Amino acid sequence: MPGSYRLQWFTVGSLLALAQAAQAEHSADELAKQLANPIAALISVPFQYNYDENIGPDDKGSRHTLNIQPVIPMDLNQDWNLISRTILPVIDQTDIAPGSGNQSGLGDTLQSLFFSPKAPTDSGWIWGAGPVFLLPTATDELLGGEKWGVGPTAVALKQTGHWTYGALVNHVEGVAGDHNREDVRSTFLQPFMAYGLGKGVTLGLNTESTYDWKAHEGAVPINLQLNKVTQIAGQMVQFGAGVRYWAESTDTGPEGWALRLNLVLLYPR
Repeated sequence: MPGSYRLQWFTVGSLLALAQAAQAEHSADELAKQLANPIAALISVPFQYNYDENIGPDDKGSRHTLNIQPVIPMDLNQDWNLISRTILPVIDQTDIAPGSGNQSGLGDTLQSLFFSPKAPTDSGWIWGAGPVFLLPTATDELLGGEKWGVGPTAVALKQTGHWTYGALVNHVEGVAGDHNREDVRSTFLQPFMAYGLGKGVTLGLNTESTYDWKAHEGAVPINLQLNKVTQIAGQMVQFGAGVRYWAESTDTGPEGWALRLNLVLLYPR
């Protein structure tokens, strides 16, 4: 092959490679943007690991929690989606109370359903609302409350350029369960913001505040996390790591700094 043709083929191949790389980067950025939206029409299976310590009245307890959080969107009609979000915790904890020892197993499940318009509002807001259910799936009495609960949940957010910001809220009231356990009346508030750095990388900041209306006490962990969308062995994933600080905690809750890791399996439609 003459040198000029080799040069042409090399040039074409280089341009195709650059185009493919740009397309992959664009795809990763789009997926990262969807993941910043809790009610995006994207099937995903997040695995979120948290490590907390300084738990209990004597601050000697520690807890490992793996939250399995599948998100499944469903088309209701041409205008509305139904987004199912599940949180099933797998817990290993030690010395959360004097003499309690170690417990390992499932915690209570939180199941949320969001009815969400497919199109944003005229001002660009994305929103969804629906019911939330507390299911007593804990395998040990120290891993859950042994109560059934139900209440409302809602989320609203806006995505502008590289920014995503909004808030998610729910409130759960106990409706049945073991009468010897504490009643459930709890509010959860999660304001969040994320910034896309490009190449599938996102920097996120949120709080996951809870308030127990029965005990009249709350907790406010502040989370900072860096995530990356990429492809591993043909599977689109997001992985990341971050830290959180318990700005406020209950009398027996975690204190100080904590660790968070996450892996999300992605199934774009």
